[in-house]
Amino acid sequence: MNFPKIRLELARTAEFPEGSRKRGYELMAPLDADGRLDVEEWKKHRKKCTVRRFWEGEDDESGYLVRTRHHTWAFSYSPGEEDDEPLFHLESHVFKEGEYVSITEHDGVIRPFKVVSVR
Repeated sequence: MNFPKIRLELARTAEFPEGSRKRGYELMAPLDADGRLDVEEWKKHRKKCTVRRFWEGEDDESGYLVRTRHHTWAFSYSPGEEDDEPLFHLESHVFKEGEYVSITEHDGVIRPFKVVSVR
């Protein structure tokens, strides 16, 4: 089973026209041979599917990759859905360098993040 550490960094936005290496996520998640989330392996190893949010000027947050009661994916940092950060169509994303993932952050803004490493 391929269970890499995936690093996502903020891609270009109006606020950050060059993106930002100091804002992003590192997550551990099982991937299939095509680089997509392996849902069956996630079910078996949920506690290993961790995320760390790093954001310049803020404390890091640590949590888990979860499936919400609405059957969507999210990063969750504490029990309950109040702090969850939904991930748009996560199961269809390919986690390979250069690909992009959209995340709805705490402030409700959907931001693009670029996959910069899969190790």
